[in-house]
Amino acid sequence: MGSTLSSEDRLHLARALKLARRGWGRVHPNPHVGCVLTKDGVVVGEGWHQEYGGPHAEINALRQAGERAVGATAFLSLEPCNHHGQTPPCSEALLAAGISRMVYASPDPGRVSGGGAEVLRRGGVDVFGPVLLPPESRRENPAFYYNQVMEATYVALKLAQTLDGKISEGPGLRTEITGREARREAHRLRAGFDALMVGSGTIAADDPLLTVREEVPMRKPPARIVLDSRCSLSPKARLFQDVPEIPLVVFVREDASELAIEELEDAGAKVHPVPRGPGGVSLSAVLEICWETGIRSIFCEGGGRLAHTLMWGGQAQRLYLFVAPFVLGEKGVSAFPGGGPRAMWDQWMPTSPPEQFGRDVLLTLDRTA
Repeated sequence: MGSTLSSEDRLHLARALKLARRGWGRVHPNPHVGCVLTKDGVVVGEGWHQEYGGPHAEINALRQAGERAVGATAFLSLEPCNHHGQTPPCSEALLAAGISRMVYASPDPGRVSGGGAEVLRRGGVDVFGPVLLPPESRRENPAFYYNQVMEATYVALKLAQTLDGKISEGPGLRTEITGREARREAHRLRAGFDALMVGSGTIAADDPLLTVREEVPMRKPPARIVLDSRCSLSPKARLFQDVPEIPLVVFVREDASELAIEELEDAGAKVHPVPRGPGGVSLSAVLEICWETGIRSIFCEGGGRLAHTLMWGGQAQRLYLFVAPFVLGEKGVSAFPGGGPRAMWDQWMPTSPPEQFGRDVLLTLDRTA
């Protein structure tokens, strides 16, 4: 975390990063932010962004510190904001509290990038940062960074496969791959996205609810997106049970039956006809509409064909790959049908060490190019 930082500094900054992650599922599309305030080597305040629209991490930490914030050092996972949004600028709050030093891990990637740190420098605060390298910063807030830099919807892909790379026992067959612990983690991940996306084949095979369960805390239920090129989705599918409380968005080809579209809309779905694309519908058109309608992040749990299309087309930016310790054999459905050149996989790098959930293992990879 930088050669000029002491070992104590690094511990406090690591703590701020850890605190920031507590905001998962509660603050998106805002970033996760953590803050630690220390004075004379003692922690006097901690905070994180707990709720979308609520006080930011810095404010929560300052409230805890009170008068002890005067002359303190602030360790931040993200450069403090310097603009008026739903809350006042945190840079002004830190200055007003009288901190003397600030160390921050990642720069703000938005249009006000550099503003918060520079304001504090001009105010006489000793500022050090950003500490993390760009790939490390993106890893901590991938959707936020992608939204700000690309002005496009961020897509993460989740797959559960066996040791021999299979996702089901056969075409159209519902097959449980991972155990309870991994499934709970998948639900926790769902809670951090604006929408969940699958292909119509997954609906036909599993008839899922596509909701967040397992008592996972979340700000609001993610919308459900179904890619249904032929408009074959049945209004009797379980997805329609909780519409409109949880929005259902269906993308079909432009030549889909108008009668079938009308039936889905009468059942509560919002249907968008889009041009034809690889595998059914144009994913670029889908993502453009998602961005225009306020969907900033998507957690895709579609089948192998959709996963392959997202990987090949460059739309997926992160891969959550759960691996279960058994095999299904040659008759099983491949997680990545058609394979792909080795060069495609050279674009992906692990973001962290593998994590174990029960007997299953989660590999998390980010696209680097």
